[in-house]
Amino acid sequence: MDDHTKNTVQKLPLLSIRAGPRDKDKWNERLQEELNALIRYVQVNKEQDNDWFYIDCDETGVLWNGKCWYYLENVRYEFELTFEIPVSYPTTPPELVLPELQGKTAKMYRGGKICQTVHFQPLWLRNVPRFGIAHCLALSLGPWLAAEVPEMVGRGVLTSFAR
Repeated sequence: MDDHTKNTVQKLPLLSIRAGPRDKDKWNERLQEELNALIRYVQVNKEQDNDWFYIDCDETGVLWNGKCWYYLENVRYEFELTFEIPVSYPTTPPELVLPELQGKTAKMYRGGKICQTVHFQPLWLRNVPRFGIAHCLALSLGPWLAAEVPEMVGRGVLTSFAR
């Protein structure tokens, strides 16, 4: 993990409530912690001039949609982002999906789910229930975009995503 990412993650609040979508009242408490951590992450990113995603959830806090983007050589590459909080959350991290990129890189599973197994999932498992959605974005999606977008741009498969 690079120093910038490490410093950013250290500024995020750790979560304490071990609850998933099926846990009713506890889930609402967990969801409040999640939203507070996401708000803090957005603030930290704006302070560092590193705004790179927008997400919103349904009223249950289970379905999330938004956009993420990555700048390379002064070109913005923007992608749809979606994920669902798994039933076994927070033991299981959400599977982040970039549906428009399905089939464009080997580091992606069917349906456009980004590969998180090798680097991110062991880290997540060591930090249950302290990590949440903000940590998942910072430690999984951000590094994935940094590694994969330049490679896909080099192969010429992202021209339609350039803004």
